[in-house]
Amino acid sequence: MEQQLDYAAVRAAAGRIAGAIRPAAVVPAAEGVWYALEYLQHTGSFKARGARNFLAAHHRAGILPEAGVTIASGGNAGLACAWAARAQGVPATVFLPANAPRVKVERLRGYGAEVRLVGDRYADALAACEEFAAASGALASHAYDHPLIAAGAGTLLDEIRAALPGLDTVVVAVGGGGLFAGIATAAREHGVRVVAAEPENSSALNAALEAGRVVDVAVDSVAGDSLGATRVSADALAAARYESVRSVLVPDQAITAARRALWEEHRIVVEAGAATALAALRTAPQPLGERVAVVLCGANTDPRDLTAPGI
Repeated sequence: MEQQLDYAAVRAAAGRIAGAIRPAAVVPAAEGVWYALEYLQHTGSFKARGARNFLAAHHRAGILPEAGVTIASGGNAGLACAWAARAQGVPATVFLPANAPRVKVERLRGYGAEVRLVGDRYADALAACEEFAAASGALASHAYDHPLIAAGAGTLLDEIRAALPGLDTVVVAVGGGGLFAGIATAAREHGVRVVAAEPENSSALNAALEAGRVVDVAVDSVAGDSLGATRVSADALAAARYESVRSVLVPDQAITAARRALWEEHRIVVEAGAATALAALRTAPQPLGERVAVVLCGANTDPRDLTAPGI
């Protein structure tokens, strides 16, 4: 089905997922700063929004196949896809490398997904997923590079605005760019600035901006498990060119410090990827705005390193 990412698509997504997702809680954190607690979302990340919108749109159009949906992802996107498929009453087949952590495999199965382990690299799982989709007729989903996925994620911005009147800036971490593209699209409609935060060594959006086109990048960051996309979507690059968007890079040390600060100061446990947004705020040479929302987008992480002695 033909789709484009614009504010109308975000509003349509909000209608489709209303009542199915948890509205974001927005809480004060410091003077002029609020946290959007999206890590409390179903499946532990914002990905639930896009996955639910993706499947609901196909269902309403009458083109959601009996074979269900398939995706290659052992991370937040795979979990969200499996959750949304269960809610829609269709099968989900998730492809992972054979060396995927057992905890991820079991959690996916807990959502009712059929898990297929293929090869030892993500590329192997992706190729098998594509072959399965072609042979079975299952709907192929993507972790971030689809307008329906990005539009679903973008619904978060209007929820933040409703909870925080006068919002002028939102800070969001960027991996493949689905969340960023959706939020930036909605933010542009309302004159809200967006700070796109990436790790220095996992910076597909920043590299695309510098090159003037989508390019492949190497990934070597503490946040690589969730922000480790080797390239951003074309929609993300287009959104990054808005005058209201600023791209910033933060070092791994700042990301780790921000994640620990969230634990020590607020008892909030998030992924390093989610802490990347806060790291951008903490390392900014000057205030990013007067009413700033920092999106804490996911919490599928092992908290033991936060409570280990001597760290």
